[in-house]
Amino acid sequence: MNIFTHSTPRTLLRRSARQPQGLSPKQKRPKATSSESQISKFQKEGLPPSTTHTRYPWVLWRRLLPPYRLVNAYGKAQEKRPYATQASTVVLIWCCGDLLAQNLGDEDYSPWRTLRHMTIGAIISIPSYVWFMYLGRCFNYASKLRSLVAKVVVNQIAFAPLFSIYFFGMQSLLSGDTLKDALERIKNTLPISFINSCKLWPAVTAFNFTYIRPQFRSVFAGLVAVGWQTYLSWLNQQAANEEAAQKLSATVDFK
Repeated sequence: MNIFTHSTPRTLLRRSARQPQGLSPKQKRPKATSSESQISKFQKEGLPPSTTHTRYPWVLWRRLLPPYRLVNAYGKAQEKRPYATQASTVVLIWCCGDLLAQNLGDEDYSPWRTLRHMTIGAIISIPSYVWFMYLGRCFNYASKLRSLVAKVVVNQIAFAPLFSIYFFGMQSLLSGDTLKDALERIKNTLPISFINSCKLWPAVTAFNFTYIRPQFRSVFAGLVAVGWQTYLSWLNQQAANEEAAQKLSATVDFK
């Protein structure tokens, strides 16, 4: 009898542990609060968990949904086809930059100049994308400030001069100039373009690597690059006009 008296409580405990503890038919589940229902609306719209915070009103996010969806679609396209997305984005940016530069000038619109500008942008789009992805993976130290300073300095010293040499050299060569003329164009435009890039791009690069997600960094840099490409196109045209004036004066003096 002692065996049964001691084993019965154990058996009852095992059976109670195996039975699922659900709600009885009389019990009702608690209703979701307003904050929980608001979060479910965010999740149905496909917003990330970081934005499903109760302090932001639903009306405000409903107004911001169209641009958010556009940026989110761009980020997904960037993940699936990074090279094609990057090339098409850069070509569009460079096209807008040249159109703005020609609009600011006094000369007539030249479609060949815009096509030349877009061709140069299409060629450099993939190397620049690979470079910035490499910069994001490297120079990561324990100190965030040290990592950020290293990325900014390396980008400004290594990438900025090479990019300016490529841009002004290709502009001259695609215009029909000789290699000597292209070197002269680089000599006239590289110093001032590098000095002005130091005034803008270090701050842009620091902000980009600090606050912008990797898949959206090209979008942010592209918005800034529209203005920068406008300046480069204008600077290149100014140098071309000065070179043409010098050649004309030399021809007149020779005669």
